[in-house]
Amino acid sequence: MPRKEISAAASRYTSRKIRGKGAGDQSWQQRAYDMYHQVPEVRFAASWISNAMSGVRLFAGRRDDDGSIAPAPPDHRAAQIVDQIAGGADGQAKMLGAFGKHLTITGEGWIIVRPNDQVLSPYAPEDGHDWRVLSVREVKQQSGKLTAEIDGEEVAIPEGDPEGMDPEGPVALRVWEPDPERAIEADSPVRSSLELLEELLLLNAAVKAIARSRITGRGIILVPKGTRFPSSTAQGNAEDDLIEIFMTIAETAIRDPESAAATVPIILELPADTISDFKHLTFESQFDELALKLRDEAVRRFATGLEIPAEILLGLGDVNHWGAWALTSEAIRLGIEPKARTVAHDLTQQWLRPILEAEGVEDWHRWLVWYDTSPLRVRTNRSETALQAFDRGVISAEALRRETGFDDSDAPTAKETQDRDDQNDDGQDQDDNAPNPNPDLPVDESEAPPDTLPAAASAGVGPGLLAAADGLIWCALTAAGEKLRRTPACPRSERAKARDVESARLHTLLPVQAEQVEQWRLLDGAWHRAPEIAGRYGLDPECLTASLDGYARELIAAGVEHEYRLVPSVLTGCVGDER
Repeated sequence: MPRKEISAAASRYTSRKIRGKGAGDQSWQQRAYDMYHQVPEVRFAASWISNAMSGVRLFAGRRDDDGSIAPAPPDHRAAQIVDQIAGGADGQAKMLGAFGKHLTITGEGWIIVRPNDQVLSPYAPEDGHDWRVLSVREVKQQSGKLTAEIDGEEVAIPEGDPEGMDPEGPVALRVWEPDPERAIEADSPVRSSLELLEELLLLNAAVKAIARSRITGRGIILVPKGTRFPSSTAQGNAEDDLIEIFMTIAETAIRDPESAAATVPIILELPADTISDFKHLTFESQFDELALKLRDEAVRRFATGLEIPAEILLGLGDVNHWGAWALTSEAIRLGIEPKARTVAHDLTQQWLRPILEAEGVEDWHRWLVWYDTSPLRVRTNRSETALQAFDRGVISAEALRRETGFDDSDAPTAKETQDRDDQNDDGQDQDDNAPNPNPDLPVDESEAPPDTLPAAASAGVGPGLLAAADGLIWCALTAAGEKLRRTPACPRSERAKARDVESARLHTLLPVQAEQVEQWRLLDGAWHRAPEIAGRYGLDPECLTASLDGYARELIAAGVEHEYRLVPSVLTGCVGDER
């Protein structure tokens, strides 16, 4: 099917009508942007969500009667339209990243779409469209007219009436998080924290003043000799006014924080009968320490008011900086997916479906713009863990490719696999003692249950032993999951939600390093029945315990769920040592 470009159907693209009561008083949005520029915690939170949003992928889908959403075939008109949004994948990443900030700060943003044959943007095909994401400050609504500021120029936008809109004119799409009290107004996490952020600014100013204050920081030393104030050269032997001395030294310390005036106390001499010894007077206030505590508390309160786990902002969890994030499922579910859903909904209602309806596409109302957050769910350090798990035979080659950033198109062909095997066989013939670069794996890579058990295990592994070992493994993972809920891997704010996850599967959602299994004693006491099971089936108790323990540790560190089909491979070494 030839690829169509969006052209005259622009006469049907419309946002909400501008006339009417409008969005009401949104003056708080200017304050919200001020907080973004002045409070680093606001900037961090908005930028974190923006960077995560840019990793979301948009695609065209069809909603079935059961509510499920299936991706559209590549040659379907809906898929073609969605592929053209914002000029493709790169433009969509930038668009979603911009809305990550707008929806976090002001809860609202605009998309302006213009035929590129008029604007000649170098970032879009000449026969395509130029897409711009603008803030609420760059779009003005007055007397039923909409004006957008693009590249410093005022661009008039038609009102949005499908019957009278200029087919070659630009189109404005308003995207916003509805306020629960008045849906036409926007809402955002920053809005409810504005007063708290104003308080934080005052506390920042107080801490700054404390740090810069010469008198508060160093105080006065009283010296018991004749009363004399320091005098300046200009005054000769005249005594200086005490207040003037304070102000002169304070100004010097503020102007030059590295000067001696900023680090040495003021020295005053008093009669010996007035004081008996040196005294250091300070002008510290109880508010000094209190200001620091109040500032930390304000930051924590702002963090809890965000739509992402507070630990991301506070730096108490595994996600603590701009790079190498370990995005938890809660951060994606609460902070990223709702905003991606908002953008997708508006693109569906105001862009995709009007085009499909105008072109007479069947079931146009079932097609929608949807999102995929799976690229965000890959945990850091999974590549090395996946390699180790693959070497142990607990994951497939397909899973290994997925976790190391490859796909099935990178898999070797049958001929390449055969050539590699032949080369390895030749090398083995030449030197039987040389290490084998392609060792046999203890578990077949097939996802299907094995038809037969490994040869070494076929004689000794019966259904009873398999069931007993499977039960031991499941109980061990359950106990480990219960302990895992009380470790730093599961922040306190997440523990209520973690209780909804089956304990034996919790390790697949929480990142655990191999050394932390021992550090947190996740498997302590898990194998107390292993000697009994070993005796029942004539196995070496130490071998059985070590095999089960090693397997469980690998599952936890790899974040992989236990499967019954892998139990025979776990027992193979012990059955081979059967006494």
